[in-house]
Amino acid sequence: QVRLTESGGGLVQAGESLRLSCRTSGINFRIITMRWYRQAPGKQREMVAQITSAGTPSYPEHVKGRFTISRDYARNTVYLQMNALQPEDTSVYYCNMPRDNGDIWGQGTQVTVVS
Repeated sequence: QVRLTESGGGLVQAGESLRLSCRTSGINFRIITMRWYRQAPGKQREMVAQITSAGTPSYPEHVKGRFTISRDYARNTVYLQMNALQPEDTSVYYCNMPRDNGDIWGQGTQVTVVS
């Protein structure tokens, strides 16, 4: 059974950092592209980072330079390092595995940034 389990969310002050983790199981982690999304209340879910199976990262402009995605092949885990957090980064963050027959999602982890 494929499972994605996020952790690492919390409440932080503006300017602080958090590192999210997404532990995977039931997949061939080495050949899978992985993504992080976020969704704020009343807003659409948006992608904030992607990492290919080869480890190549990509980001949308509004988080580039602040967010860093990485993966540990030994631990089958994907990370999202978030620096210089701002109140507008407050969201539920989701780990995602894209698939042709339906993406796999984690349960999400709440990140709250207060000024």
